[in-house]
Amino acid sequence: MAMTLRLTDEEAEALRMRAELEHRSMQDVARQAVREYIESHSRVDLLDRVLDEELPRYAEALERLGQ
Repeated sequence: MAMTLRLTDEEAEALRMRAELEHRSMQDVARQAVREYIESHSRVDLLDRVLDEELPRYAEALERLGQ
């Protein structure tokens, strides 16, 4: 799926410099950044969901351990 990504001049220049430094295309660098963002936030979301679902089950035991 194709999309258009609008960057400020500063963002575009930073991306161009990063891509040049890594001998990669700007598109490759941007796509990797998107993948890393999604992966990172997916882990946080999963952890939050597990804690929300499982923590109440063990709340009493955790409270006792804290005493």
